[in-house]
Amino acid sequence: MSAPLVKICGLTDPRQAAACAALGVWAIGVVLAGDSPRSVTPPQARAVTDALPSGVARVGVVVDLDADAAADLVGEAGLTHLQTHGHADVAAIRENAGVPVIEAFRVGGEADLADARRSVADLVLLDARVPGLHGGTGRAFDWGLVEREPLGRPFVLAGGLAPGNVADAVGRARPSHVDVSSGVERAPGDKDLAAVEAFVRAATGRVAA
Repeated sequence: MSAPLVKICGLTDPRQAAACAALGVWAIGVVLAGDSPRSVTPPQARAVTDALPSGVARVGVVVDLDADAAADLVGEAGLTHLQTHGHADVAAIRENAGVPVIEAFRVGGEADLADARRSVADLVLLDARVPGLHGGTGRAFDWGLVEREPLGRPFVLAGGLAPGNVADAVGRARPSHVDVSSGVERAPGDKDLAAVEAFVRAATGRVAA
C-alpha cells in the first residue's frame, strides 16, 4: 500500500498555508461555508490559494453548493477542487466548474459506506456523522466499518485525526488520502506547524531529516 496523500484543511492565513505546503502535503483546504469558525470569503480564500506553490491542490469546502454558482466560486477563490457537503448535484457541479469534486459522507453505519461507493464524485471523503454538523467536528467514526468492509475505491479519511492516531487509522482503514484540521490547531484556523509536520510524518511514514 502506498502512503496516503495529506490534506490540511481550514487554512485562513496565507503564510501558514505556504508553510504547510512546504511540508509536502497534497492539498490545502479553505472553508467557504458560513457556519464554520474557519470560514473565509472567496477573496480571503484567494489570498490563501495564491500563496501556494504549483502542484499543491487548492480545495474549496462548500455546503449545499448550487451548481450554477460553482464556476464563479472556483474562479474567485482560485480553486483546483471542490469538496461538497450536504445536498449537491455532483455531476452538474463538476461540469459547470470544470474541476474534480470530492463528495463528503458522514459515516454512522454501513449504509453510509454504500452511498459513498455509489457516488459519481472523483473522490469521496468519509467523516463522522454528528447530528446538525456537516464536518469539522474533530470526532472519528468507527474505522472498523471500512476495515471490515473495504470501500473498493480511493477515499479520504477524515474526522478526529491527529499526529498521535493517524498512523493507526491509516493502517486500519487504508485510505488513499487523509484530512486533518482541528487535530493540528492551536485555535480554529490557526495551525500549529510543528503538529502539521508531525502529522505528515506519521501519516506517510516519513523519517524526520
